[in-house]
Amino acid sequence: MGAEPTTGATRGLRARALLLAVPLCVLFAYITVYGDMVCKSVQIGILQLPPPAVGALLLVVALGKLITRITGHRWLEPRDLLPIYTMLTITVLMCSRGTIEKVIPPTIELNYRATEENKAMETFAGILPKWLVAYDPKGAPRQRVAKDYSEGNAQVDWRLWLGPLLSWSGFLALVYISFLCMSVILRRQWQDNEKLVFPLTTLPLTLIDESQSRSFFTNRLMWAGFAVPTVLYLLNGLHENFPPVPGLTTRVVINQWLTTRPWNQIQYTPINLSVEAIGFFYFLSGDLLLSLWLFYVYGRCFDMMMVQFGYPSPMMNAHNPSCFSGYQSMGAHLVLVIYLLRAAWPHLQTVKSRLLAFGTRMDDGPENEVITYRAALWGLGLSFIGSLWWIRVAGLDWGLGLVQMGMYVFFICFVLARLVTEAGVLQTETSFRPTDFMVMFRPQPTFGARNLTVIGLLDIVVARDPRGLLLTNFLDSQKMAHDLKVRPRSMLLPTITAVVLAFVAGCYFFLTLSHRDGHVNLYAYPAANAWSRMSNAQAAIEYRVTNPPLTGTMFGLGVVMTTALVVLRATFAGFPLHPLAYAVHAAWSMNVFWFSAFLAWGIKGFILRAGGMKLYRRLMPFFLGMTLGSFTMACLWTAAVIIGRFRGVNINPPMFGFD
Repeated sequence: MGAEPTTGATRGLRARALLLAVPLCVLFAYITVYGDMVCKSVQIGILQLPPPAVGALLLVVALGKLITRITGHRWLEPRDLLPIYTMLTITVLMCSRGTIEKVIPPTIELNYRATEENKAMETFAGILPKWLVAYDPKGAPRQRVAKDYSEGNAQVDWRLWLGPLLSWSGFLALVYISFLCMSVILRRQWQDNEKLVFPLTTLPLTLIDESQSRSFFTNRLMWAGFAVPTVLYLLNGLHENFPPVPGLTTRVVINQWLTTRPWNQIQYTPINLSVEAIGFFYFLSGDLLLSLWLFYVYGRCFDMMMVQFGYPSPMMNAHNPSCFSGYQSMGAHLVLVIYLLRAAWPHLQTVKSRLLAFGTRMDDGPENEVITYRAALWGLGLSFIGSLWWIRVAGLDWGLGLVQMGMYVFFICFVLARLVTEAGVLQTETSFRPTDFMVMFRPQPTFGARNLTVIGLLDIVVARDPRGLLLTNFLDSQKMAHDLKVRPRSMLLPTITAVVLAFVAGCYFFLTLSHRDGHVNLYAYPAANAWSRMSNAQAAIEYRVTNPPLTGTMFGLGVVMTTALVVLRATFAGFPLHPLAYAVHAAWSMNVFWFSAFLAWGIKGFILRAGGMKLYRRLMPFFLGMTLGSFTMACLWTAAVIIGRFRGVNINPPMFGFD
């Protein structure tokens, strides 16, 4: 059933929000690119709730309160703060792992790394579309544009870069339109009908809503929680710069102690203390917390069991888990998509009824949704078809393109969005690509050289690392708009403005910094990701790759286990294991957060047993303060590194629990 129309909503978007947000977005685009690429170690833009956006929101709220105190007039209201926060979040996500770090490297990296020995230029000479790269694909290795970008001390030749950036921006615009339309279609089902928690909205809602923020900032427990990461990261930061100062270890990799078979075959397994994750996980259900760490441990044990039975333990082609865990996760995704669509079927039928309902008054107008369901359905269909047409022009066959984009948009991103809105996981990383699904049915080299080339490019730009996923931001912002009684339609212009502004500013700062300092001297991951995917495409073209073992068996096991979990949860109300956690157990994000989920599970369980829900609610500000303190310290250390570099002083930030 549809929700009742929102009442008492604040009308319209005020110009002051945009006037304040636009320069802030440009500033934080620079800070994000500089922080990630030049400072390297903090990686402030890879979380779905990015610390710079929270830090900027905190500054804006403080500025608004100061102006209110001076003038006696409430200058910034929730209808101003929400679009500002949304625009900043989009900017930070896109200027980091979400867009900029993935869209620029594939336009240039192949040419710089090509040599006479690896014959990369010869392999792709007649295949790579000229309008997707900044160099001449039929030319020599290490052309001038590639050397200027990679080695630095040069000016950007915008004539060579403008074409490929505009080409990729067209494709990304179609993908982001699909995400916006999906978020509108899913919002009511997940927020109103299923009552999902949307954990990543808790902190920004607390800061934006004046009735909550006033008591929040005067709460001693909040400041006690704030002090925990402040002391931790201050002490560790001092240790990084002055080694005699003692520091606290926040990450230990247990592989160093496992030296005998089968233990030494375990995949990379860190014990990582993420204070901000503990703060968010406190608000999740106990069964979900239990499942997050328990299924992670299950995956590691399963891998060792397979090794003991005599099977090799190969890693997924583009991800960190073993093929055994990765293909189980893929099977789990399939069942979850079917299950979630089945649960939402009555709502989807209502949405479908709007498709041709022209001129009829509906309950999906500007008081309830960003765009109408009719516009969302047409927008989703046309943008998805447009993305298929784009990649067909680039050279990918229709069938492979349908699987590639269909699995990415409606399979991977759909489940990742559910994971964020229900489980509050801060990173949207997956453990497989659409290609990993396709190789279960035919060997990768049989795809053909042109198809493999385009798939390699799409893996770099979208499928390989979906962190910075805008779909979750669109869902969170709509949820907050309803909670704050802000007119949803008023969020459309800020969202579009932020996407355009972030792409333009992010590309400008990324390219100018690369040409100034030399990209080889910056953060290595974006370039390495681009080169690894194109190297894999070259290996497949040359028939140097083989299918991993037992893929179908592991995929089937994932289907069976997830089906069993879904049925058991539907049959027994107290069944403690959650299928979402099983679906994500092999992803990199669980390497980062599994131990924090374990700690949060133990802490929350103890609190509920000791003091019940009363004590649980009383301690909420403490755990929100832990997250706010972590994000504040991340912003302050990034600012210190940037200021230090401008003054010629090398400042080393501490290790944060973000990655």
